[in-house]
Amino acid sequence: MATKPRLATPTVYKIMEPSLPTVLLRPGEADRIVAGHPWIYGGSVLRLTQPAEDGALVQVKDHRQRLLGVGLYNSKSKISVRVLAPDRVTLNEAFFEERIRAALAVRKKHLPGASSFRVVNAESDFLSGLVVDKYEDVLVVQTSALGMDQRKSLIVDALQKIFSPRCILERNDTAYRKFEGLADANGILIGELTGPVTINLNGLSFEVDILGGHKTGLYLDQQANYQAVAELTKGGQVLDCFSFLGGFGLHAARAGAAHVHMLDQSADAIAASSRNAAANGLAEKCSTETINVFDWMKAQTAVQPHEKVVPKFDVIILDPPSFTRSRATVPDALRGYKEIHLRALKLIKAGGTLATFCCSHHVDAVTFQDVILSAAYDARRILRRVATYSQSPDHPIIPSIPETEYLKGFAYEVVR
Repeated sequence: MATKPRLATPTVYKIMEPSLPTVLLRPGEADRIVAGHPWIYGGSVLRLTQPAEDGALVQVKDHRQRLLGVGLYNSKSKISVRVLAPDRVTLNEAFFEERIRAALAVRKKHLPGASSFRVVNAESDFLSGLVVDKYEDVLVVQTSALGMDQRKSLIVDALQKIFSPRCILERNDTAYRKFEGLADANGILIGELTGPVTINLNGLSFEVDILGGHKTGLYLDQQANYQAVAELTKGGQVLDCFSFLGGFGLHAARAGAAHVHMLDQSADAIAASSRNAAANGLAEKCSTETINVFDWMKAQTAVQPHEKVVPKFDVIILDPPSFTRSRATVPDALRGYKEIHLRALKLIKAGGTLATFCCSHHVDAVTFQDVILSAAYDARRILRRVATYSQSPDHPIIPSIPETEYLKGFAYEVVR
């Protein structure tokens, strides 16, 4: 019987991906990473299996060689690795496009009517070291980590593909960059921009100086709270402290406040808030004053020993900038918070409302409320809490990453 000829076995060539440098963690350091926190500090690292360039992609394993994920390495930073994914990924334009589209879907779900919002909120969207804000058809990028900064062109390409914006610019002047060995970098990356941008927040228009204003131009994290607090101001005399561009003040005026007085120590901010009031047809209900809020409060509550402060306002809104950016200065910050609340409570009529916010991660909600209650005790006022506030949903909170939760606020009625 004839024997069938044997077919030659084809040669299989396996394409090997380049191996990544491995960061091995010390025993006991993996749990936080498995739970979802992306930061690996230098003290958590046992060793590197091979040298890694700063900004390079590395894989992270526990002391038993189990893969925990991949991230961006920087030997010059206190955060040695920023984990980006639990599995191996390629950091190309497609990766950033996928992540940014996922972040955008969250905003469309929870802020369906918004046209200006934060698109990417760093750790909240699993892109540690990257922030992207959208002001209508203009995008602002912040890269606070070396690895993200090195991939800025990929990020910009992905943003162009998703949004087709008129302009993309960078506002990279945050203090965090210095800890990564990065210099400041501000300017237009693609497109053109001249003058301020007019944006829409909850149906009100605001003039925003994106190139030279605070942060990336506006405090977008209060977008939802502007409307919520405004509902408490109908028919009242309102004092908006640290008013900036008039976010709380103009929403209150539109909601039916009898009059709104806005205070800010920035002359540019006060001028912009006045223009915003006029642009929205609210100028007659608003007044402004360029002054240090603490100084103004002190002058308004200064009386002789035998006199009492006469309350003037139905609603006072306190939305100060962060009083502390480190744990070391928290005691000083708490003294500042207590003073401003003590003076504000003396100026609120019985039955009136105090709406107050703290944007420091280092002061938690319990501590913040304790300070307010201490001020109320000294002012001999009794408070009824009527609302609790957090950051707008375009600044998502991941509970396993405590740093993503920083803004907290309360509204209190002054019972007596």
